[in-house]
Amino acid sequence: MIQKIIQIGNSTGIIIPKSVLDQLGLKPGSEVKIDTDNTTKSLIIQDKNTTVKTSSITPHFLKVLDKVNSQYSTALRELAQK
Repeated sequence: MIQKIIQIGNSTGIIIPKSVLDQLGLKPGSEVKIDTDNTTKSLIIQDKNTTVKTSSITPHFLKVLDKVNSQYSTALRELAQK
C-alpha cells in the first residue's frame, strides 16, 4: 500500500486507511507509539500499551557471522564436539 505524506498545518502526516486501523484495533483518538527501524528504514506504529522485543541481530552481524563460519567452520565443528 502506498500512501503520500501530506502537509497538515505546520506538520506532516499520513492518512491511515480504515482497513488498517481495523486490523490493528485502532480508532480516531487512539494513542500510539511511533518508532523507527533504521535497518529497514521503516516506521513502526503500535498501540501505546504494546511492547516489542528488539533484537541485536543486525544484517551486518549476520554478514560477519557468515564470514567467520566460512573461515573457521572446521575449527568450530571440532570445538562443538568437545
